Amino acid sequence: MSRAEDWLREAKEDLESAEILLKSGQYHHACFHAQQAAEKALKALLRSLHKVRIGHSVLDLLREVSKDVEVPEELWDMARTLDQYYIPPRYPNAFSSGAPSDYYTKRQAEEAIKYAQAVVSFVEGKIRAGSKESA
Repeated sequence: MSRAEDWLREAKEDLESAEILLKSGQYHHACFHAQQAAEKALKALLRSLHKVRIGHSVLDLLREVSKDVEVPEELWDMARTLDQYYIPPRYPNAFSSGAPSDYYTKRQAEEAIKYAQAVVSFVEGKIRAGSKESA
């Protein structure tokens, strides 16, 4: 199994975690895990392109990916939204008062998961296409 496949497998597990957290009403954690799924999926695609990129911004990773593959227009705004779920859902000091759980909604978690699913699907398609080309 390649490192790209390892990263993609981990992305899918984060996506599953986000869905579990959504069902349990932990919307802030669901948003964070959705962001993680997208981040790790894009790192998987970069690995499949023989690139390694550090950092956590989905938007930055997508920019790097776009140097080698065409990125659907809708993914850019999805990346911007998902990037908002990297730090604030995890730390109380991201807000002037209250805990992160006070600030996130079911709708946000559902949207974050939908966006992460779109990124993961995009990545899977590109990795599959790449493995067919090299076969």
